[in-house]
Amino acid sequence: MYIAPGITNEKYKKLNLDNNNSPDWESAIEIFKLRISSRYLEPVDLLIKCDENRSPIDRRYGFSILAIDCLLIETLQSFIEGLTNTKGKSSKMFINFLTQRQSFKQHFNKEEAKKFYKEIRCGILHQAEIMGDNLLWSIGSLKGENLDGTPYINRTKFHNLIKKEIDLYCNELKNQDNLILRKNFRKKMDFIARI
Repeated sequence: MYIAPGITNEKYKKLNLDNNNSPDWESAIEIFKLRISSRYLEPVDLLIKCDENRSPIDRRYGFSILAIDCLLIETLQSFIEGLTNTKGKSSKMFINFLTQRQSFKQHFNKEEAKKFYKEIRCGILHQAEIMGDNLLWSIGSLKGENLDGTPYINRTKFHNLIKKEIDLYCNELKNQDNLILRKNFRKKMDFIARI
C-alpha cells in the first residue's frame, strides 16, 4: 500500500521512530510532507495558478480550493492531536486549529471559527455551497467585508496560510523535545500505515 508517491507502508514500518534521536524522524517527516503535498497542496496550487489569468471577478475555483483546505485542517489537526478517527469531533478540531495555530489565531476568535466551520466548511463539504452571506475571493485581506458589507474569505491567502502551517508543524516535529507532538504523529501515521 502506498502512503505517499513512491513510498509504501512497508518502507515507513522500517523506520526507527522509537528513538527520538534517530535520523529516521527526518524520513518520517518527509514522508508526511510528500503525502500532504502531492495529494492536496499541489492540486490546489494548480487550481490557483489556472485561475490567476482571469480577472478577480471571473475566478471560479474557490469552492474546490476551500474544500481541500478544509479537509487539510481536519487532517493536520488529527495529526496534532493523535486522532485516528475524527467522527463527531470536527467542529472542535476546526475551532482548535483556527484559534490556536500560529498562522490563524490572529484572524479567528472562537465565534468566528465556529461560524467558519458551520457556514464554510460544512456548507461546502455537505451542501456544495456556502451557508449564510459569505463570499470567496482571491484578492484583499484574508477575511473582511466587501463594499456592501458582505463577509468574505480570500481563498488564496487562506491556502497560503495552510501551507505555512504544514511547514510549521513539520518544523515542530523536527524538535526531538516535542515528545507529545511526536507521539501523536506516530499514532496517526502508524494508523495510516496499518501498523
